[in-house]
Amino acid sequence: MHRLNDEYEALRKTVEEFARDVVAPVIGDYYERCAFPYDIVSQMGRMGLFGLPIPEEYGGMGGDYFALCLALEELARVDSSVAITLEAATSLGAMPLYRYGSEEQKAEWLPDLAAGRTLGAFGLTEPGGGTDVPGGMRTTAVLDGDAWVINGSKAFITNSGTDITGFVAVAALTGPREDGSATPEISTILVPSGTPGFTVSKKYSKVGWSASDTRELSFTDCRVPAANLLGDRGRGYAQFLRTLDEGRVAIAALSVGLAQGCVDESLRYVKERHAFGMPIGRYQAIQFKVADMEVRAHTARLAYYHAAEKMLAGEPFKKEAAIAKLVGSNAAMDNARDATQIFGGYGFMNEYPVGRFYRDAKILEIGEGTSEVQRMLIARQLGLSA
Repeated sequence: MHRLNDEYEALRKTVEEFARDVVAPVIGDYYERCAFPYDIVSQMGRMGLFGLPIPEEYGGMGGDYFALCLALEELARVDSSVAITLEAATSLGAMPLYRYGSEEQKAEWLPDLAAGRTLGAFGLTEPGGGTDVPGGMRTTAVLDGDAWVINGSKAFITNSGTDITGFVAVAALTGPREDGSATPEISTILVPSGTPGFTVSKKYSKVGWSASDTRELSFTDCRVPAANLLGDRGRGYAQFLRTLDEGRVAIAALSVGLAQGCVDESLRYVKERHAFGMPIGRYQAIQFKVADMEVRAHTARLAYYHAAEKMLAGEPFKKEAAIAKLVGSNAAMDNARDATQIFGGYGFMNEYPVGRFYRDAKILEIGEGTSEVQRMLIARQLGLSA
């Protein structure tokens, strides 16, 4: 899959042009105001980007997960807030519903999700425990007659408080396991926006991703129908492990986009910026720095292509997803730092894209599993354990 076929290349080119012509001219203003770009999201919906991996029978484009990754890379070359909005809505919102939902749930939600008219969110992380799942999970759901009663809170949940958010898929403790296992029973339950007892906090003030929606959520005796259970009771842990493996490939693609965007911006700048009588791109120190940036982006792209290839083939891809996410996030962070250095004082100004890239890069080493978690996963796949 190292060479894109005509269909993939046509998609990549379409999203590249959209990012350059539609997103790039206006996203800086949204970023400065910490405003959610509803008009851009609407256009992305009409383009079918939110439905790329969703079958046509549910209103999607009938593509695959690699197509989504290509779109994420091209968007993130210009802006990560828009890219993470698409990633979270599709990878974390729509895909678990498509994979594990009942036909009734899919018929109700997927057409609007695939069209970008509605956004879904995935409520896993909690204030007191990020990586520590299931041990750190405190949110509970108790079956009371024909309803689940949910109590607890979630943190750092993307797309959870927009005007078009339809639901949050909440991972919760639903009781001890029948087999007596020490691991608690975790299930996933769909909680529609506006449900009594479901409170969405105000937006976080974030270092980066300033034009995306991220919130803390709380549930106080929040009742939803028993039919809102996503998949089988007690399968929530397995569901989100699969969801996170896929999500890591998507975040790797987004990371590659940011890393490549740093190369794009630096190439333009070093040809225009003069110092000591000539363009700074003629100095070998600058040339080597840009060359290293291109190597990082290229290598990280090959890593996520490989992970996506194994995933689409139905082969185990946990190790490859972790490698892609680790390599990609490292490339994004390193390239953002080098691009900012090349731009000098201008790189510290938010009006220049590399300033946004620098602010956006760090979270890529944290979200969807920290870099330390990726190393742990890779070591386990190599047969090493604590």
